[in-house]
Amino acid sequence: MELFLHVLEHSFWDTLELVPFLLVTYLVMEAIEHSAGDRVQRAVERSGKAGPVVGALLGALPQCGFSAMAATLYAGRVVTVGTLVAVILSTSDEMVPIFLASQEPLGRMLAIMALKVAVGLAVGLAVDAVLRARHRAGDGRPHISELCERAHCGCEDHDHDGHDHDEEGHGGCHCHAGHAHGYGRWSIVRSAAIHTAQVTFFIFAVTFVFGLVIEVMGEDTLGALLANHPVRATFLAALVGLIPNCGASAAITELYLEGVLAAGPMLTGLLSSGGMGLLVLWRTNADARQNLAITVFVYAVAVAVGLAVGALGILF
Repeated sequence: MELFLHVLEHSFWDTLELVPFLLVTYLVMEAIEHSAGDRVQRAVERSGKAGPVVGALLGALPQCGFSAMAATLYAGRVVTVGTLVAVILSTSDEMVPIFLASQEPLGRMLAIMALKVAVGLAVGLAVDAVLRARHRAGDGRPHISELCERAHCGCEDHDHDGHDHDEEGHGGCHCHAGHAHGYGRWSIVRSAAIHTAQVTFFIFAVTFVFGLVIEVMGEDTLGALLANHPVRATFLAALVGLIPNCGASAAITELYLEGVLAAGPMLTGLLSSGGMGLLVLWRTNADARQNLAITVFVYAVAVAVGLAVGALGILF
C-alpha cells in the first residue's frame, strides 16, 4: 500500500506539472482556429521549414512539458513532423537538474545537450526535407478543428445570432465560428479546458502504471540489465527512454553518473526519452500507424546515434 501511495503521489505531481503547458497550448491552438484567416495560415506556412530549428532549441530546456506541447501542435498540424521529432530528440527532461544537483562539470552537461540538439535539428530538418520531396508533408495548414471533433469538446458552429447550424456542411465541431459576438472567448476556454482534462487524465493513468513497473523492478535490476553488454544496453536504454514518464530520463542519468551506463547507451536513452511527448501524440493524433512510425523512428535514431558514439569511443 505504501508503494502504491508513493507512486500515486509522484504520478499526480508529475502530471500536474504538465497541466499549464497543455492548457496554454490548447488555448493558443483554439485561438488560432477562431481567427484562422489567410494571414495566420501564411505565417504558419512560412515558419514551417524553420520549425525543427526552433523545436530542437526549445526541447533543450529542462522541462518535459515542451514535448507534450509539440505533440499537441503536431496533432493539429500546426507544426511539422520534423519539428516534433526535433523536440523529442533534444528534450532534456530531468537530465539538467540531476547534473546540476550532482555538481558535475558544466561543460560535460552542455556537451551532451549540444549533441542532443544537433541530432534533433539535423534529423528534424532531414525528415521534413524528405517528406516535402516526396510530396507527403501535408497541406501546410492547421487542422485544429479535427482535434475538437475527435475529442467531442462540444464546440459548435454558430451563426451571427448565436444559433446552431444544422444544415449540411454547417454542423459538426467548427471551433472557429461565432467569436465575433462574444461566444468565441467562452468556447475557446471551454474547448481548451476539455482537451486539457482529457489528455491529463490519460497521462496520469499511464504514468501511474509505468511508475509502478519501474518501482517494482527497481533501479538495481534495471542497472543489471544495462551494464554488462554495451550493445544490449544501447537497445534497452532506448526502450527505457520511451517510457512516457519524466522519471525515465532521471533513471538513465543516474545510472550514467553512477558508472552503470557508458556514454553511448546513456545518450541513446536520453535521445529517446521525450518525456510525455509520445504519450500525448498517441492520445491526440488519430492516425495510429503514423504514431507508430514516429515512435519507431525516434527509437531507431536514438539507437543508431548511441551505437555510433560507442563505436567512436566518444566520452563526455
